[in-house]
Amino acid sequence: MIDDVFVFDLVVHLHDMSEANLLAGAPWARHVRDLALGLGSALGAGPDQATRVSVETMGRLVFEQSPTDVAMAQVVPVFDWYDDWWAPVELQAAFARAYPGRGLFCGGVDPGHRGVEAALEHLDYQVRELGAVSLKFYNGHVERGWRCDDDQLAYPLYERARQLGLRVLQFHKGNPFGMEDVEQLRPNDLQRAARDFPDLTFVIHHLATPYFDECVNIAARFPNIHLALSAAVNFLPFRPRLFQRRLGELLAAVGSDRLLWGSEAALAGSPAPYLRAFMDLSIPDDLREGYGYPQITLEDKRNILGLNAARLFGVSPG
Repeated sequence: MIDDVFVFDLVVHLHDMSEANLLAGAPWARHVRDLALGLGSALGAGPDQATRVSVETMGRLVFEQSPTDVAMAQVVPVFDWYDDWWAPVELQAAFARAYPGRGLFCGGVDPGHRGVEAALEHLDYQVRELGAVSLKFYNGHVERGWRCDDDQLAYPLYERARQLGLRVLQFHKGNPFGMEDVEQLRPNDLQRAARDFPDLTFVIHHLATPYFDECVNIAARFPNIHLALSAAVNFLPFRPRLFQRRLGELLAAVGSDRLLWGSEAALAGSPAPYLRAFMDLSIPDDLREGYGYPQITLEDKRNILGLNAARLFGVSPG
């Protein structure tokens, strides 16, 4: 907890950007990896990011060096440049096993990787054998991209997830990992999906930057769409004005009860400075007067930092 506020970090990734995990023969693989390394360096994460993050390293980052109560390790099924994906399945599951009661596992599958049937089999394995409580999707690829409202590719995965008891599906939107076309990652294709699966919760990550306005418009209209602040909040210590404006827009249009905290550890380093900056955050008067934004309250911060995610995943905030 931080200042007696429960913290549920929805987004941590035990990534593997080691030389051994770069996909052999993949054009631009090293360049794409270096883009991510540059981002980590800009956020002050340290020089040792070109590695396979260990369970012990992540445990220290989130549970020893920061006041995080619960953390969800999320798969990132980027196969274009990484052999075992950017955030590998087994590694995320190992983190959850190592910290029972505090670590959760969000699996990930992709119908563009080896087809729908293989994705369904992988989904079954991750839920039944590894204990996945959610799924992460990344639909933007150089040659095998797909839409999140595709009833032949995407919907069978949502249906199987629902059959297995999962109720929260998560989507990387905006912020491409590499050289794929950015427009593949617009959030617009989640509108039909949210209509067709009203009993499921769809989480849009990264505020779909550079499609922020579309993201807010969609979330404001669909009650089963939530927004994760992952990646966006990491710029709060460095570009506070930008984050203050975006958060003001979110509070005004969506409300704090559908916003979720995500730190992006380990790429962004320890969550501690972001948590401290968020607890100290207020919306400046000129933004409130000029745009009609509400002031963020302690109740809003409690919702965003942990209570919303705890409700979605049935976790007691203690």
